[in-house]
Amino acid sequence: MDQSTILIIGGRTEALRKATALGIRTVFLQHKDRLLPGQVEAADVTLLIDYTDWKAAGPLVRTAHEVYGFTRVMSLSEPALETVGRINDLLGLEGTSHEVVRRFRDKLEMRRVLASAGLPDVAAALVEGTEAVAAFGEEHGYPLILKPVDGVGSRGVARIDGPQEVSAAWETAAALRGRTDLELSQFHPVDRFLVEQYIDGPEYSVEAVSAKGEHAVVAITEKLTEGAVERGHAQPARLTDSQESELVAYIGTFLTVMGLRDGLSHTEVRLSSAGPRVIESHDRVGGGRIMDLTRHVHGIDLEEYAVAGPFGLLPPLPAAPAPRTGVAAATRFLTAEPGEVVEVQGLDEVRAHPGLIGVDPGVAPGDLVRPVTENFDRLGQLVAGAGSTDAAVALCEALVDKITIRTRPTTTD
Repeated sequence: MDQSTILIIGGRTEALRKATALGIRTVFLQHKDRLLPGQVEAADVTLLIDYTDWKAAGPLVRTAHEVYGFTRVMSLSEPALETVGRINDLLGLEGTSHEVVRRFRDKLEMRRVLASAGLPDVAAALVEGTEAVAAFGEEHGYPLILKPVDGVGSRGVARIDGPQEVSAAWETAAALRGRTDLELSQFHPVDRFLVEQYIDGPEYSVEAVSAKGEHAVVAITEKLTEGAVERGHAQPARLTDSQESELVAYIGTFLTVMGLRDGLSHTEVRLSSAGPRVIESHDRVGGGRIMDLTRHVHGIDLEEYAVAGPFGLLPPLPAAPAPRTGVAAATRFLTAEPGEVVEVQGLDEVRAHPGLIGVDPGVAPGDLVRPVTENFDRLGQLVAGAGSTDAAVALCEALVDKITIRTRPTTTD
């Protein structure tokens, strides 16, 4: 077998190009509805199928393995992660098993794993209806969080501050079941719900690369949230040395308990009054251009490590790489009043600023802007860099203020 052949499932064209640049042959398995321009040309072999349908994808993958001899499987796309685990199990490949993938995707199972290992955590329970939610609140107190067991993008997440809010919160969340009109609902249907104790304190995400059970924390990202929706990020996070050490140690223990041995992870965590507590975690890279922040601030390309790390083509990472001196970056999502986009103003001025790393308004005239209730409702995004996190955040917010997305109300019959 060719020891430098990888199966990449879904995701960005850039991953294919980076693998090729490092001398790795690529077999690309993409969903038939998600193929992007340039992906066929960027891959050595392209296979199109609904990769979330294991009954269909499994036999195709087995045949592809016999023909092309890939020895590693990788995906940074959330809907493909369970398929990656199933392939590793089927073919006996190194990498994350399906059981471990499910621990990350199933938020209730994650809580059970942490509890069985004795890692400090919060109480959580599967619920079906207002009575179960109210009973949990009576036992554990308020506030509490209601959310889908395997949801993404903050969809269906609600904070409940008292018993008087339970009925409305449950009705809103339960109404998401069976919805097919929501973005990516084909891949992320809402089904079961859990309720858990609210975690106080500032929120961060931790990007890590694991190899043979050793975990390197590459970056700690400071997060700006409004309710459950993420509005922006910044690196390096403004932490004391003791806070950073505490987070690094906690994440290392957490990933070991979860059983992750190889690959990337993105863990959302809060420094609560009782110590670090995980909110949720994923065995992939974080979204919201966190990869861009990490590459700018730390000089580390997480996507390169995802495709080349398993082959030993990149140097191993230290336990906690330090950011480059005098380098920081921040990102903010753009907003607009709900309605039909009429005009996007200010982009030329913003693009001329030397501190800009990138900007994408995400909308054009004629597009519709929805009220922001989940991450999928956000518009475009702006990334800026400066010499310190304070300066990067200030510049980012100043540049965002220069962009105006004008909308007009839409008429309804």
